[in-house]
Amino acid sequence: MKERQRVSTGTKWEPLIGYSRAVRVGERIYVTGTTATDERGEIVGIGDAYAQAVQAIKNVERALARLGANLSHVVRTRMFVTDISRWEEYGRAHGEFFGDVLPATSMIEISRLIDPRMLIEIEADAEV
Repeated sequence: MKERQRVSTGTKWEPLIGYSRAVRVGERIYVTGTTATDERGEIVGIGDAYAQAVQAIKNVERALARLGANLSHVVRTRMFVTDISRWEEYGRAHGEFFGDVLPATSMIEISRLIDPRMLIEIEADAEV
């Protein structure tokens, strides 16, 4: 079995639920569902779909960097959103970061996230 590297954010949720922010196995990196929180775990951009998408992608970017990768290595993203009618706001942020990378992606409307102030959660898979 290949070596497994893990990245943690240090939040209370990871050990409680049993997950890592990101896992690298060989040349593949999997970034778990990532929301718009800052370094203190506070939600950024309350009510602002674009700002939350930007923050979530920046959090994905930080996790990738800790495992020796960057956004150009991303091959797939999944956006879980609480209001699909705001797709242009989420999509604009995604396009600003991934417009040259063009990963496979999905945007799926869900009923809610763990905190009702959260509007988007993003997963990413990368190949280094």
